[in-house]
Amino acid sequence: MRKTLYEPEHEAFRASVRSFVEKEVVPHHAEWEKAGLVDRSLWTEAGKQGFLGMDVPEQYGGGGVKDFRYNAVLDEEIVRVGASGVGWGLHNDVVAPYLLELATEEQKSRWLPGFCSGEIITAIAMTEPAAGSDLQGIRTTARRDGDDWVLNGSKTFITNGIHADLVIVVARTNPDAKASAGTTLLVVERGMKGFERGRNLEKVGLKAQDTAELFFDDVRVPAQNVLGQVDAGFLHLMQMLPQERLSIAVVAVAASRFVFDTTLEYCQSRQAFGRPIGAFQHNRFVLAEMATEIEIAETYLEKAVLEHNEGRFTVQDAAMSKWWTTELQKRVVDSCVQLHGGYGYMLEYPVAKAYLDSRIQTIYGGTTEIMKEIIGRSLGV
Repeated sequence: MRKTLYEPEHEAFRASVRSFVEKEVVPHHAEWEKAGLVDRSLWTEAGKQGFLGMDVPEQYGGGGVKDFRYNAVLDEEIVRVGASGVGWGLHNDVVAPYLLELATEEQKSRWLPGFCSGEIITAIAMTEPAAGSDLQGIRTTARRDGDDWVLNGSKTFITNGIHADLVIVVARTNPDAKASAGTTLLVVERGMKGFERGRNLEKVGLKAQDTAELFFDDVRVPAQNVLGQVDAGFLHLMQMLPQERLSIAVVAVAASRFVFDTTLEYCQSRQAFGRPIGAFQHNRFVLAEMATEIEIAETYLEKAVLEHNEGRFTVQDAAMSKWWTTELQKRVVDSCVQLHGGYGYMLEYPVAKAYLDSRIQTIYGGTTEIMKEIIGRSLGV
């Protein structure tokens, strides 16, 4: 089916991103995987090209265009080359809305220029060792002391955690209230006393993406670093999560398409018993099923992105998008490994790396089970 999501200006942006990624990312990504993080210089180069903060107003150094299609193009091009270590998606798709919607003018002037130039790398710290999808189980606390908040606790699985200069931390600020009515978002900056980074965590996949433990020991966070309203952090999180989950869905569909296309080519060229392996009926049926499901997912995703642009993309819509597309990605990648046979287990083949990188998709951003719970509750059951 003909795709209608992108306009000529989006495709021009895609061409620019593709050229940059081929030159600045592809030749180095294998080394970054060994190192466990990308070179910091990649961020400032991306900032020079206008790939950071596309929707940030021009007065702060951004692109000044509020259109999630640009974010989607950037995500798709990163997926196309298997550059799973580049943390721009977290920066642009997840953190940017918090700064744009919740920050004061003073905060925007302080943080957004560096956000757009790549000199300030961002992260958001929700997950804790004992609180993953259950955000109401957060134990990190902050108490008011004069003009500061004193922050104590720890976070884990934090994307961009090693490089991050600015971390939005979710903390309990009213111990007598439920977390849904007693959490606050505090912005912790590099160099604050008591803010320490732990290990760059060793993961199954996403090897070049720095994912860290963060520790806060009596960190004094100035009151002017409160993001949004005090004790309204949980509400702010619920407002921003749909775009995060849409971003994950974009990656899931793009990854499914990429892995399928490479596998189809393999099935057309790989010979067994005197003919291409794709010519066997079972394999042909597997390919037909994947092609159909990916086509349906792409069509649905186009609608989802446009609904989000119009401000109509709900929490329930996001949950549906996130769980179904990521489960699709998992099925597609697994089937493609099988079609590759023994070569599918060799890391020199893109499908093997895709297998390792894809498994987290149904977990972070809210597990499949949590997504179904959100949808079920919206149905009144």
